[in-house]
Formats: sequence, C-alpha cells, structure tokens
Amino acid sequence: MKLLQHLVVFMIWSKQQPLVSPNHGLGLTLQFGGRTRKVRTGVNMSNENTRESTVAVKHVEDQKNPYAYLDRADFTSEKFKIEVRGLPKYYGISEFKRLLTERLELRLSKVKPPKRGSGWVYVCFRNEEDRKKAIAAINGLSWKNSKLTAQSAKPAPDPFVKRKMEREEDSSKKKKKDDDADAIPPAERIKMSTTPLWDMPYDDQLKLKENEIKSVLKKLGQQMSKENSDLTDWIESQKGLHQGLLCDVQPILRADMIDGYRNKCEFTIGKSEMSGTVTIGFRLSSYAAGCTAVGPVEDLKHIPQRMIDAVKVFEGFVRKSKLDVFDPVNHSGYWRQVTARTSRSDQLMLIVTIHPQDLNQGQLIQLKAEIREFFNSDEGAKANVTSLYFQTITRRDVGGEGGIILDHLSGTEYIEEELLGMKFRVSPRAFFQINTLGAEVLYKAAIDLAQPTLDTTVLDVCCGTGTIGISFSKYCGEVLGLEMIDDAIKDAKQNTLTNGITNCEFFVGKAEDILSPVIQRATKHNLIAIVDPPRAGLHQRALITLRKAKRLHKLVYISCDPKAAIKNLIDLARPTSKQYQGEPLIPIKAVPVDMFPYTKHCELVIYLERFSKAKAAGNQTG
Repeated sequence: MKLLQHLVVFMIWSKQQPLVSPNHGLGLTLQFGGRTRKVRTGVNMSNENTRESTVAVKHVEDQKNPYAYLDRADFTSEKFKIEVRGLPKYYGISEFKRLLTERLELRLSKVKPPKRGSGWVYVCFRNEEDRKKAIAAINGLSWKNSKLTAQSAKPAPDPFVKRKMEREEDSSKKKKKDDDADAIPPAERIKMSTTPLWDMPYDDQLKLKENEIKSVLKKLGQQMSKENSDLTDWIESQKGLHQGLLCDVQPILRADMIDGYRNKCEFTIGKSEMSGTVTIGFRLSSYAAGCTAVGPVEDLKHIPQRMIDAVKVFEGFVRKSKLDVFDPVNHSGYWRQVTARTSRSDQLMLIVTIHPQDLNQGQLIQLKAEIREFFNSDEGAKANVTSLYFQTITRRDVGGEGGIILDHLSGTEYIEEELLGMKFRVSPRAFFQINTLGAEVLYKAAIDLAQPTLDTTVLDVCCGTGTIGISFSKYCGEVLGLEMIDDAIKDAKQNTLTNGITNCEFFVGKAEDILSPVIQRATKHNLIAIVDPPRAGLHQRALITLRKAKRLHKLVYISCDPKAAIKNLIDLARPTSKQYQGEPLIPIKAVPVDMFPYTKHCELVIYLERFSKAKAAGNQTG
C-alpha cells in the first residue's frame, strides 16, 4: 500500500481526477490525464484492497469539494439550516432563542449569530422534519412589530477546503504573498501566532496594552452616552477629570514572573507541515485559514519547561503507535489532543484525548492500559505525571449521541494550586486562571475596588473552583458562588474545607437560571457582585437579574476580552425600563492587569456603582 499512497500524493500534486480499478491480480489500473497505467503492487487488489484504494481516491476528491463533509456519517446541523429575515432593529439572540423554543416550541440545534448590522440570522436543526416545521411556524409571524420570513438555507462550505481552493485560484501576486508566509520556519510562525509580542520589550508591551484599554473605555463612554442620554452630562464631566475617559483608569498591573507563566495548555496532536512527522504542539494557523499542520512549542516563552518536556515525552509514544493522528479534514484517525495542567508545587496533570472511531471497548481498555504502562516505564516516567486522564471525543450523530467521556488512569484525581496563601483543588474540567501569580494580582485589585465589609454578601458569578469568592471571604460576611460545571463546584466546596473557610456556599447551575434564588439566600444587608464570565460575556438574563437586585449597589466586572465586555457594560447602564429594571450601574474605576505577557490580551477589572450613588459622591472617583 505504500506505493498506492505515493500514487495518491502524485494525483493530488498533478491535480488529476483519477479512475481506479483493480487488475484482479497483483496490481491496479490508474487512468488520469488521458493515459492508462497498470501498476504492479505485489498485493491482491480485489475486495478489501479495492475498498482501500476507493477510500484513498475519495479522500483526494473530498479535498476539492467544500461540501463533501455533508456526506459523512457525522452529524452536522448545516444539513438542516434555515435563514430568518425581517428581524426587528433591536433584539437579543437569547430573546430570539426563547421565541423559537418556548413560544413556537421548535427543537433547534443552534442559532448562528449574524454579523453586526445583518438583517438575517441562521437557525440549524437536527432533521428535515424539524426544519420544515420551523419554516411553517416562522413565516408571516409578527414579532416586535416586525414580520418574519423563513426559508431553507444553503449549507456553509468547509472553510479548510474552501480556503485551499481559493489559494489554488489566487492571482500570482497573492500566491507570492502566501509563499513568502510559508517560507517562514514553523517555529517562527508559531511564535508569531501565539505570542505576537515575543520580541517586544516588556515595558513596551505594557504601554501598548494600556493604550488599547483606554481606547476601549473611550468607545464605551461614547456608546453609553448614546444609549442613555441621562448619563451624558455625567460622562462629559468624568471625561474632564480623567483625560477624556468616562472613569478613572489606574496604571496597568503585572506579576513578577513573565516567562513560563501558563499553568494550562491544550496541545494539538497532528503532523508537521513539511515532513508529515507526528508532532504535539500548536496549529500553524486556523482550520478556516486552510491549515491543519502542527508546529513545535519548544521556543514559546509563555509555556513552562515542565509542560514542554512532558508533551515531548508523550510525543515519542504517539509516534510509535499503530494508530494515526486525527485528521480534521476527513475526521479519520485517533490521536487528537493533550491537555497539560501544572501547579506551583510542581504537580502535573495530563489529559490524553482521542477520537475512538471504530475501536471497541476491549480495544479502548487495551489502549488505556498501554498509556498507563508507558508513563510507569523508565521512558514515560521522565514526564513525572502526577495525575493522568484519558478522554474520548466523538462527533454527535443526528440523535444527539456522542460527546466527551473522561476516565482517570493513574495518580491523583486532581492537582493542588497555591494562591494568596491558600490551597485550591483543580480537577480536569474546572476553570482556573491560567496565570496563578497574575491571578493573585487580579484578585487583590478586585478586593481593593469592591471594599467589602462584614455586612456584605459577595455574589461570585461564574465562580469556577471558587478562587475569587474564597479570596474575598476574609473581608466580607458571606460568599455565594455560582458555576455551571459540576466538577468545579465540587472543587470549590472542597477548597472551603481545605482552607477552613466557613462563610462560603456554592451552587451549580447556569447563572441565568439560578442567580435569582441565590440572591434571595443572601443574609447580609449589602450585596456586591463579582462577575468573571467567559469570553462571550454574561448571559443577558443574569445581567438583568443583577440590575434589579435592590440590595446590590456595587459590581466588579472582570473581563479577559474588554472589547467583548462592552455589550454587557452598555446593558448595565441602559435607562430603567420594563426590561432593564433597577437603576443603571456605571463604571467608576478601571484597573488593567497583564495576565498574558507576550500576547495582545489583557485582563480588565471594572468597578461599577449605581448612578445615584456616583452622583451623591459628588462625581469624585479617586
């Protein structure tokens, strides 16, 4: 079959559409470019080998068809997509989802948010019956004084195949540009994509990020004034006090350690671009940009050497494996990803992830045993793994089956991290700030801004393993934390016991679903909300619940993506209305914290107060 593989590579290179048929002997017949070639392979090409050659040729054809993924067994909601038009000028995606699921009782798979200013939205379903039902229910429906229309929508092309075809058709000028990019060594491309500021002096990095934060806050002030005219005079007065910004911005804060600061990394198991060698590292570019190749991570400044050494040890195991790496183009192969988590006490957790494909339970058990034995061997022991997990990820089928299964293989079931003099248990799926020393700086800033008292209940929204709430616990009367990941809440509860904390309670569930009853449990006179949401921001229903909480006068919003946080911050400051009950919450002070040296990302802590309180303070923010 080696010869067959070389032939397939030649076909891809020559851009021919081959016809393959067996000779019913020790070879096969290839027809391409108007020529016929009989190839003697030394292998009987009937039956099973014929099927292998057919699969290989189909793979070649799929590389030229951006819609080939629709014919795979894997479920994709792109097959059952509709386009909804006639939407109102102002609406929320969550509102639209409730219209579909609650009022119309439609069974949807997902809603694909449109680009800003688009007059339509895509909605995907699990089967044709649900799609037809949706089109019938939505067509002609009146919603928010608008008449909606719906029709079937064309599936989106595979971005990888689309990009590849575009490259082949590009003009010579563009081709030269791409060739120039490809000429850059993979290690350099990895540095440019993951740590774009790697060669910039650190003081210059901080200045760049500080200016970016100020630019975001300037835009926030403009939009806030536009959405709530009652704030215009106050915002203008603040600009006069704070160099054109709507609030006081403190100098950017940083941790002492800027190299090897990441305590978690998700490494892709793939193949190098030139040689096709199995490599554990990062993608050279995104799938949508037409790249699946993986580059090395040894030269990246933000990854600790402990982590790099461990994945390199496991890379040797994967290279010797009979199982191929996962191919994101045609979804073949097995090895997908390795997640590494470290702690300041030198603990290391590895989570090995595969796509099981057609492996049966017996084969999976054998594979797990081989991985466990490897890390117990002399070679594998060099990684010094203290917690080892095995994870399978499968694509969901039409019925929704599939997903993620996590198995503990050896060592402890968690690692422990130290933060602000306390110990925190971190399980595989739990969120924990990726820069521990930076998190200490971040949490101290949040405590200084909030200034809680013993008569304060702190609401730790999106609490993860409870690190923020537990850090606040010694300064307030009680902490009530909310998190949707069950394992994280288990960690949070254990963390209170480990550290002897008695004034913290943690609840599992989505913030938008359980925030209101949790607030009712508060026993203290004052409420302060600490919000540390995912990159997409806090769910609108949760935000509305916080606004109308009468005892809540202060809110600290922690954002890892300040640009994305603008929508949440605008909604908190909107005029009081039937939807947005409660007085507006407005920014008073902001503190940037550099949690991600060598990258363009920067954390921002924003302290907000009720508008009346800000005015009563005489507009003094110092």
